[in-house]
Amino acid sequence: MTIINTILVILVALLHFYFLYLEMFLWTKPRTRKIFGLTESFANESVKLAANQGMYNGFLASGLVYGLLIGDHPAGQPIIVMNLVFVCVAAVYGAYSVSRKILFVQGAPALLALLTMWLA
Repeated sequence: MTIINTILVILVALLHFYFLYLEMFLWTKPRTRKIFGLTESFANESVKLAANQGMYNGFLASGLVYGLLIGDHPAGQPIIVMNLVFVCVAAVYGAYSVSRKILFVQGAPALLALLTMWLA
């Protein structure tokens, strides 16, 4: 993997750890509600659902970090590719079901990381 690719994978992982933090710990806070466009009542009603969603974002980020940590091991790159594909699929579904913005915030960095891996 190139340095640029490694940086992109780290960026995608950090984004998903940030999503985990927002969804698991700050879901009902005013700033988070503003980011996601939520009313206070909806945030309060969906706090458990958001925490579950945050956990999945953490799994994606952890998979990327694990793939980076095992580096040159034969499984390293396939683990990274698999998790980046999962992020892209989640972004497409999120764009379809929630907001197109998700495609750019979540999907574009993952797609860029995938493309740099395939071109390297």
